[in-house]
Parts: sequence; structure tokens; C-alpha cells
Amino acid sequence: MTTPQGEVLIKLVSTPMPFGKFKGVLLCDLPVSYLEWFQRKGFPAGTLGMWLATIYEIKINGLEDLLKPLKKMK
Repeated sequence: MTTPQGEVLIKLVSTPMPFGKFKGVLLCDLPVSYLEWFQRKGFPAGTLGMWLATIYEIKINGLEDLLKPLKKMK
């Protein structure tokens, strides 16, 4: 059984962006510049916004290696 935090990480490596310039790109593969734009303009409301804010924090803090094992599992 995964923790709620673990479930979020799994969603980041398996969920495609549902709209916009990077529609179809996995959230974990979005460029930092796109995430920075959202950070300035405001993340969408709800779960997607939380996921985008989470991947933004992971990327700006250099923690992307944490996602590599999860990407291999999917």
C-alpha cells in the first residue's frame, strides 16, 4: 500500500498535462520554464494545481532523481 505522498509521486510520472502548450507531456517531464510561468501566474485550482506545484518544487530543488525509479516502474 502506498502513502498519499507516494501516490502523488506516482501521478507525477504517469499523468499527462491535459491542456496547453505541453498537452500530453507527462507532468514530470514538463520544462521548468513552464512550471515557473504557472508559479508566477498561479497554478490551476484543485488536484492538477497541487501536482504542478509539487513537480515545480521537486525540479527547482534538484530532486528529480527521486522520480527515476517510479518512471521505470510504470
